[in-house]
This record gives sequence, C-alpha cells and structure tokens, in this order.
Amino acid sequence: MAAQRSSSAPSAAPDLPALGGRRSSYRERVADALRAALIAGELRPGEVYSAPTLAARFGVSATPVREAMLDLAKEGLVDTVPNKGFRVTEVSEKQLDEYTHIRSLIEIPTVVGLAATADPASLEALRPAAREIVTAAAAGDLIAYVEADIRFHLGLLALAGNSHLVEVVGDLRKRSRLYGLDALVRAGRLEASAREHLELLDALVRRDEHAVHAVMTRHLGHVRGLWAAP
Repeated sequence: MAAQRSSSAPSAAPDLPALGGRRSSYRERVADALRAALIAGELRPGEVYSAPTLAARFGVSATPVREAMLDLAKEGLVDTVPNKGFRVTEVSEKQLDEYTHIRSLIEIPTVVGLAATADPASLEALRPAAREIVTAAAAGDLIAYVEADIRFHLGLLALAGNSHLVEVVGDLRKRSRLYGLDALVRAGRLEASAREHLELLDALVRRDEHAVHAVMTRHLGHVRGLWAAP
C-alpha cells in the first residue's frame, strides 16, 4: 500500500513507504503511508475517515489501518471520532508559524555547525537523496518528494550526533505536515525549493558557514511561506 505518487487520488498498491528510509514494522509502514497521504493532501483536514474505508482505499486490511491511525492520533495528526473513525486535525496558521520557528532555532545553527565538523564523505552520501528530491519535484511525485526530503534532512541532522534532536525535528515535521504541495506542483514552484538541497550540500562541502546559514534560512522560509496555504 502506498499513497498515489502524484497529486491525483491514491490507488491501492502493494508497497508501503518507509519515510526517512528506516526499517520498520508493517504497522509502522501503514502509518507512514497514511502520513504520506496526509502530507500530500490526499487526506484532507477536517474530514472523517473510517478504518474500513481507508483499508479499501489503500488495499490492506482494516486492523493495521486502525492501529496505525491510533498511532497518528498520539502524534496529534488525527482525532478519534466515536463510531465513525478518525478526523484529520487542522493546523492553524499560528501553529504552523510556531513549528517553523522552533525548527529554525534548532536546524539552522545545527546545520551551520556541520560546515565545520561534518566529514565530507558523509555529506556527499546525502547527495543522491538531494537529487531524488529534485527529480521528484520535477515529476510532481509528491510521495517520492516527501520520502527523499525526510531522508535528506534527518540524515543531515544526524551528522551532528544528537539523536534526540533528530527525533524532535522529525516530530515537528510530522505535525506541520506541509499542506498545499499539490498546488505548488501545479504552479511550478516546488522545484526551486528542491534545488536548495543541492545548494546546501555544496555550501557545506565548501565549509562556507555564511552560505549555509543563508540557504537554510531561505529554505525554511519557503517551507512556511509556500507550503502554509493550499
């Protein structure tokens, strides 16, 4: 099961994405597929979805879907609606601003610090993911974009050696969700943000802290400015 790899409605498929490239259980992979559908705007804020309906939509049984949705409820991504299913939570403009502010406080100084400390080989190991982001953006493949984007950003932060920091940022990314990706694809604006991942890597390899700071600041600004509204 995976959400449709485009801005159109999803269809059933046997493969489940593992967001961030991690090894995970079937239940976690079901949760990742649902989370990807949320991020891509295929499950809409405010709407109620039943486990059987989602199971049929994604081509799996209802039990892992119900368990996965309970996991997403713990993350604040959905609310349980007795005898009906799960409502996708709406994120306010204020919440989106707060999430982005916290991310900027954590990610910008951490990534700037990597310009002085990160092993060049470890940085180059992230280049394939950065290229995948650009390719996915050009193709309008939202799920592939999200998968590669998470893998790149969390992999980059992991180079700082603080697993708790990576976990916090991962949680913030889940909660903010990135509404409006499909609209950005139609407007042709997603590719510019995607190319910044390669620009960031180039600055890190050059040990150019000023350039890293500028790219990170601009990139997070795009995340809020472009993705906040559909």
